Amino acid sequence: MKYLCVCLMVFAMAVSADQRVTRDEVARRVETVAKTPHPRLFATAEGFAELKARIPTDKLLRLGAEAVKTESDQILAFKPVTRIQTGRRLLTVSRNALYRISTLAMTYRLYGGDAYLKRAQEELLAVAHFSDWNPSHFLDVAEMSLAVAIGYDWLYNELETNAREEIAAGLTRHGIQTSLRSSDGWWVRAGNNWGQVCHAGLIAASLALAERDTDSAITVVHRAVINLPRPMSVYAPDGCYPEGPGYWSYGTDFNVIAIDLFEKCLGTDFGLASLPGFRETGSYLDRVTGPSGNTFNYADGGTGRGTNCAIWWFAKRFTSPELVAYFEHDAYLAHVQRKKKVSEDKGGNRLFPLTLFWLQPIPAGLQPKTPLLWNSGGPQPITIQRSSWDNNTAFFVGIKAGSPSGNHGHMDGGSFVLDAAGIRWAYDLGGENYYKIESRKMRLWDMRQDSDRWRVYRLATDSHNTLMINGCQQRVKGAAKVTSCEQAGDSQRVELDLSDLYTNATKVVRSGTLDTRTRTYTLTDTLAGLHLGDTVRWAMVTHAKPTIRGDELLLEENEKRLLLTAQTTTPSKWEVAPAEGPVEADWNTSNKGFTQVRLLLSAPVSGEVKITVTFKE
Repeated sequence: MKYLCVCLMVFAMAVSADQRVTRDEVARRVETVAKTPHPRLFATAEGFAELKARIPTDKLLRLGAEAVKTESDQILAFKPVTRIQTGRRLLTVSRNALYRISTLAMTYRLYGGDAYLKRAQEELLAVAHFSDWNPSHFLDVAEMSLAVAIGYDWLYNELETNAREEIAAGLTRHGIQTSLRSSDGWWVRAGNNWGQVCHAGLIAASLALAERDTDSAITVVHRAVINLPRPMSVYAPDGCYPEGPGYWSYGTDFNVIAIDLFEKCLGTDFGLASLPGFRETGSYLDRVTGPSGNTFNYADGGTGRGTNCAIWWFAKRFTSPELVAYFEHDAYLAHVQRKKKVSEDKGGNRLFPLTLFWLQPIPAGLQPKTPLLWNSGGPQPITIQRSSWDNNTAFFVGIKAGSPSGNHGHMDGGSFVLDAAGIRWAYDLGGENYYKIESRKMRLWDMRQDSDRWRVYRLATDSHNTLMINGCQQRVKGAAKVTSCEQAGDSQRVELDLSDLYTNATKVVRSGTLDTRTRTYTLTDTLAGLHLGDTVRWAMVTHAKPTIRGDELLLEENEKRLLLTAQTTTPSKWEVAPAEGPVEADWNTSNKGFTQVRLLLSAPVSGEVKITVTFKE
C-alpha cells in the first residue's frame, strides 16, 4: 500500500508538471541564459579557471586531468569519426564522438594546446556534416547532440568562425529541429532510460544554442521539465532501478546531466532532484555490488562496474561523501592510473571528463550508510542480504522479484546471485548482444509469451538461478512479489512468492535465510499443485569447479571453497551441465568457463515438493 501511494504521488507530479512549471517560467530563465557568455554548460569560464587552479594541490583532480590529457594525446593520431551504421544503430559512432570531443575539449580547457583544439574542431565538423544522426533510433541523436553541444560551448571562443557556424547549423538541423519534428515520438514520454538520455542530450543542445534560437530552446527545455518525472518515477520508493545496474548507469548518468545543466544554466532543478527515490538512488550501485566487485546484474547488463560520474555528483549534490567511499573512490583511482590503449573504433569512458566537476576529498574510514538487509520495492523489486561491508569475509545474496515484461526484462523471477569469501559463486549471465539477435530478424523487443526473445538462452528461464517446471518458461505477464523481509538477531530472512510466474503449479515460494554470524545461507523452495511426475529443476550458474559428492556439491575457485548441501522431500540428484543453449541456436553466446549445477526432482502424488539448499564456506 505504501508503494502504491508513492507511485500515485509521483504519477500525479508527472501529469501535472506542465501546471507546476509553466512555459513562461522556463522562457524567463532561457532568455537570461541566452545573454550569458560561453562556456555555460556545466561550468563557466571562471569555473574552468578554478578547476585548472586546483590541479596542482588536489591529487584526485590532478590524476583525473592527467588521464584525460593522456587519452587526448592518443586521440590526436586518429582520423575523425565517420558515419558507419551497425544494424539499426549509429550509437557506437555517437558515443565515440562524445568520448573524443569531451576528452579533447576538457584537455584544451585545462592545459591549452592548439593540437587539441584543432582535433576537436575536426571531430565537430565531421559529425555536423553527417547526412543525419539516425533519428529512427533517437538515442543516437541524443548522445551526438550532447557531444556537439559540449564541444561547441566549451570551445566557442576559440573555434574558427566559419567552423563554429557549420557546427551550430549541424546541431540545429540534426539535433534540435529533428527532436522538434519528433515531439510526438514515444521517447518524449518514455518511462525508461530513453526518456532520461534523450531529454538530457537535447537540453544540452538547446542551452548551447539558446541565443541563436531562443524559442526552440524554450520548447525543448519545457518539454523536458514536464516529461522527465515519468522515467524518474521508477526510482520510488527507495532508489531501485528496474532495468538493472547497467542501465542505471546509463539512465541516471544522463538524468544527472539534465539536472546539473538546469541548475548551472537556469538556476533551478525545477524540483526534479526532490522526486521520491531519486536522492536514495545514489546508493543503489553500492547496494547491488557484492564483495566480489560484481553487481547483481539482473536485466540486460553485465556484472562489471567501473567509475561512474553520477556517483560523484550525488555525493557532492547531497553532501554524502560515503557514497564514493565503498567502491567508487577505488574505481576512480584504478581508471586514472591504468595504462590502457584507447580504442579508435569504440573510444572510452565518454562521460569521465564530467567527473572532474564533481570530485571532492573523501574522509578516511567512511562506510555506506545503507542497511545490510534491503527490500527495494519499486516496479521490479529485489532483495539484498549482506553480512557486513567487509569484502574479504562478507556473505552477499541478491534475489530478483518482479516481472519478465519489464523493460529489458528477463525470465528471472526468483533468480539469485551469491558472493562469499570475495568470490562470485552464483552468476547471472547478463544480456545478449542485441545486434547478433536483430541481424537475424528475430523479435528481440517483442515481450509476448511466444516471442523470439525467449529463445535467447541468456534471457529465458533456462539460464537463470531459479526453478523450471516441466521445461516451461516463466509467464511473461506474471510477477513475483516480496512477501517478507526481516531481521531477527543474526538472522536475515526474505521470502518471495513466485506463484504468478508459473502456470503448472498453484504455489511456488522461495525463501532465503542468512546467518550473519556463521555466514551460512539457506535457500528453501516450497511448491504445491504439481501433477504426479512433473519435473522440477533447481539451477545455479557458476564459474567455479563443481564436484558432486552424494547430496553435496563442492565448488572450488582460487583456493576457496563453497559447499552446497541439498535436502529434498522427494528423491533428487545433482547434475552438472554446460551453461549454454541449444547447439543449433547459433545466436547464443557460448558462456565459456561457466557451468550450470542442477537438482532434478519428480513430483509425488501429493503434488508438493520442498527443496532446501544450504551454502557454507
